[in-house]
Amino acid sequence: MKKGQGLLIHCKDQPGLIAEVTSWIQREGGNVVDLDEHVDPDEGMFFMRLVWQSPAGGGEDLARRFGAEIAEPKEMAWRSFRLEEKQRVALLVSKQGHCLHDILARWQAGELRCEIPLVVSNHESLRPTAERFGLNFHCLSSAEGSKAELEQRQQALLSDYRIDTVVLARYMQILSPDFVAAWENRIINIHHSFLPAFPGARPYHQAHSRGVKLIGATAHYVSDELDAGPIIDQETTRISHRDTARDLVRKGKDLEKVVLSRALRHHLEHQVLSWNNKTVVFD
Repeated sequence: MKKGQGLLIHCKDQPGLIAEVTSWIQREGGNVVDLDEHVDPDEGMFFMRLVWQSPAGGGEDLARRFGAEIAEPKEMAWRSFRLEEKQRVALLVSKQGHCLHDILARWQAGELRCEIPLVVSNHESLRPTAERFGLNFHCLSSAEGSKAELEQRQQALLSDYRIDTVVLARYMQILSPDFVAAWENRIINIHHSFLPAFPGARPYHQAHSRGVKLIGATAHYVSDELDAGPIIDQETTRISHRDTARDLVRKGKDLEKVVLSRALRHHLEHQVLSWNNKTVVFD
């Protein structure tokens, strides 16, 4: 298991930032074991992810000192993390189970370093899947109250299970702005990449009727604007005239599974830095 204290940083680009941060870590007795940085020349912004190890172990006190001594004087936006700490993930689903099955299989195989204590749905369809993996399943139907009441119950569950990250694994409901605001850059969604050309129901059938030659999937953080949040990962595949609408659905589902799991892994490994509705994804 990877261990170490880490930082995600972004600020206005200025000379000496890398030296300033790494020298501070050295003075604290740390040894940098991973560092990746990027400068956006158009925006004049600096982005960095680094991980270090220290005999003293670090912790919240070290993070506070970094904030006071380095981040505040340099006007940095920053976040600290520990690689060995597993995030707790809740999966929200509706009736389609392909993304849920894929995430749970990868999690059980140890490919996703997290805890998944909870599956929430607005249908009963996927209860057997969740229970087969030994997970708590809660069905909260919109027929049982208003949208606001439903989201209050969802928020209560997320709080009770101490959830850090929410994944919309083909959850076919729109979240309210209040819900999204409470989980900024902590809700990951997946959708086909036909929007806005093929909005609404049956997008793959619409695409087939138009003779598309390329289909795709996009994983992104959820924002107030539908399917317009910061993009984490994408993938495409070629389509030919020989492909039926059913072929497009099958190929699209394959893409959705891979892209969502890959985006979740980036998030769990603290490799995603979101700024100005875009992301820098360190690998």
